[in-house]
Amino acid sequence: MNVDARLAELGITLPEVAAPVASYVPAVVAQGFVYTSGQLPFVDGALPVSGKVGAQVTADVARDQARQCALNALAAARAAIGSLDRVARVVKVTGFVASDPSFTGQPGVVNGASDLLGAVFGEIGVHARSAVGVAVLPLDAPVEIELVLELAA
Repeated sequence: MNVDARLAELGITLPEVAAPVASYVPAVVAQGFVYTSGQLPFVDGALPVSGKVGAQVTADVARDQARQCALNALAAARAAIGSLDRVARVVKVTGFVASDPSFTGQPGVVNGASDLLGAVFGEIGVHARSAVGVAVLPLDAPVEIELVLELAA
């Protein structure tokens, strides 16, 4: 599969790698896997929305933000490995959703990331996943996504 061709077919351009907001790197390659740091939904270096899902941010908007987080994670992975064609499988997605205490729709929010990965990678984009509600995320972001990708031998 040519991932760049698939992205173009979907009308997707990966963003530049988001600058870290603290002391870490965007992605690390180790023992045949790429581990991305948690990616916030930055667009051109800024958060388009902030706040808690279920209060200041709707679930639909948060789902779109999770998709943007996944795009940022793919950009970080590509920068670390040179080409997303090296990905053999999306192994795990972890999604953190800054949630109002009454909000319980975290899985639907993280679907924004999962659906994107399925569209881009097809069968190898099917993954294990966690969708966790948290009190607050860095910079008051509504969602954060991290990926574990297996590399082809």
